[in-house]
Amino acid sequence: MRGGGWVTGKTVRLLTAAVFALAGLIFVTSFNTAKGTNIRTDASLLKLSDLIEQRSTKNGALDESTAAVRDDVDALARRDDGSTKAEDLRLNALEQAAGTKKISGPAVTVTLNDAPPNAQAAPGYPEPQANDLVIHQQDLQAVVNALWKGGAKGIQVMDQRLISTSAVRCVGNTLILQGRVYSPPYKITAAGDPSALKKALTVSPAIQNYQLYVKAYGLGWKVGEHEAVTLPGYSGTVDLHYAKPVG
Repeated sequence: MRGGGWVTGKTVRLLTAAVFALAGLIFVTSFNTAKGTNIRTDASLLKLSDLIEQRSTKNGALDESTAAVRDDVDALARRDDGSTKAEDLRLNALEQAAGTKKISGPAVTVTLNDAPPNAQAAPGYPEPQANDLVIHQQDLQAVVNALWKGGAKGIQVMDQRLISTSAVRCVGNTLILQGRVYSPPYKITAAGDPSALKKALTVSPAIQNYQLYVKAYGLGWKVGEHEAVTLPGYSGTVDLHYAKPVG
C-alpha cells in the first residue's frame, strides 16, 4: 500500500513537471511568433469584410475610369468613322437598348429596407425568424422584373445601370452587383411611364407576397414618382468571359 502510494505520487509530480514544461514551450513559441505584438488583434490582419469593401471601392474607381476612356473612344470614333446620319441614329438606338447611354425622363423609385432591429410581429402573425427581417435576393429581383414588365426604358440599382448580363445577387444581407458591394436600404430607379410601372409593381405576385412581410414585420417599402431623372449609362465591361458560341 505504501509502496503503491509512493509510485502514484511520483508519477503525479512527473506529469506536473511535464505540463509546466509544455506551457513554457508554448509561451516561448507564442512570443517569438508575435514579436511583441498582439497576434489576436493585430491591425494588419484585416477582416474579410474589410477586404471586400476595399475591392468594392477599387472596382467603383475602375468603372469610372473605364467610362471616361469609353467616352473618349466614342468621341474619336464619331469623328473619324465617316458614317451617315442614318447609321448614327441606328447606332445610338442600339446603345440605348444596350444600356450604355444615359437616358432621361419620368421615373419611379422603389426603396427596400430590412426591418427595424427591434421588430415585433404584428397582431395575428407568428414571431419572426431571422430570415423574415431582411431583404433577400428574390425581393430585389421581383422589383426589377416587375419594372421591366411595366415597360421600363432603363433601370438603375443603387448607382449602377443594369444591362442584359447584370445579375442581382445577395450574399447574407448585402447586395453584390457587378463587382461592387452594397448594404440596405436598396434603391431601384426605373425610367418610363410612372403609371404603368406602379401598376406592374402592384400586380406582381412576388411583390404581393413581400407586402405580407411589410405588414407583418415592418420590412421597408417605399415607392416614389419623379417627373424627370437621368440614369447614367452602364460603365463596366461588356465582354463575356464565360459564354461561348454554340458550335
